[in-house]
Amino acid sequence: MDLSLIQKDILITLITLYHQSSHSIKGEEIAEVLKRNPGTVRNQMQALKALGLVEGVPGPKGGYTPTAMAYRELNLVNYEHQSDVPISRGGETVRGVRVAELDFTTLCHPDLCHAVVKIIGSVKHFKVGDLITIGPTPVNKLLVRGEVYGMDENLPALLISISEMISLPKQPIKTFMSTPLLTLSHDETFSDAIRLFNAHHIHGAPVMNGADLAGIVTISDIIRGLDEGMAMDTAVTAVMTTDVVKAPSNIRIFELVGRFKEREIGRLIVMEDGRPVGIVTQSDIIRVFPSL
Repeated sequence: MDLSLIQKDILITLITLYHQSSHSIKGEEIAEVLKRNPGTVRNQMQALKALGLVEGVPGPKGGYTPTAMAYRELNLVNYEHQSDVPISRGGETVRGVRVAELDFTTLCHPDLCHAVVKIIGSVKHFKVGDLITIGPTPVNKLLVRGEVYGMDENLPALLISISEMISLPKQPIKTFMSTPLLTLSHDETFSDAIRLFNAHHIHGAPVMNGADLAGIVTISDIIRGLDEGMAMDTAVTAVMTTDVVKAPSNIRIFELVGRFKEREIGRLIVMEDGRPVGIVTQSDIIRVFPSL
């Protein structure tokens, strides 16, 4: 059947949002992603429903879901078995769009490296000059950065000039963590912490209460405590952070990058069998990914 461009955009956006959220999608959500009038989307939804491409889900939490025919119509038969390859702009993932294929059109040119990025979603989310990041890809954990210089609505695809490609290490964080782990006891003081920091040229350490992780204290915490009038013999528990960001030792390091940004932290504790075994700092991340 011949679908109009807006019908294809709506259907592809519905499928993408449906797989991202695993629940029925409201017409308003699709309209927001496509920057379209909600009434226009609702009208087109009725047409797509009559064609057997979408199903309506009643109720306050209802909306629309794609049918098997929709996947066949858009040649997305294996879509649900594919890994999600995101595309972001300005550090924010573009909602309702994912990358289906990356074709390099120039590799041998000494100054240029161009690619065609085939997407599942609408090219209307982008404009010429946008700086985008693709990935990481599922197998080789490749990140590709570039600038959009053209668009093809029929494919749909973005034409990009690649500025950078990074292959993210797949090793677990225990490969990069600092160990043995230097710790402070819960009854140690500001003085004890400063001695530890100076002796080992570090800026923070976990605080232990016996075998249990009680918190983490940094040089910034100590300085803040002193500014507030606390004495050097004050216990580090007075200024430590109890909400410690932790990660298992087998998690891969590229998975931590987002966590550092989201939580605005400088370090996290690596755990193994329920106990802390190492520490990974923002400096460790930067050494592995100097351009991130």
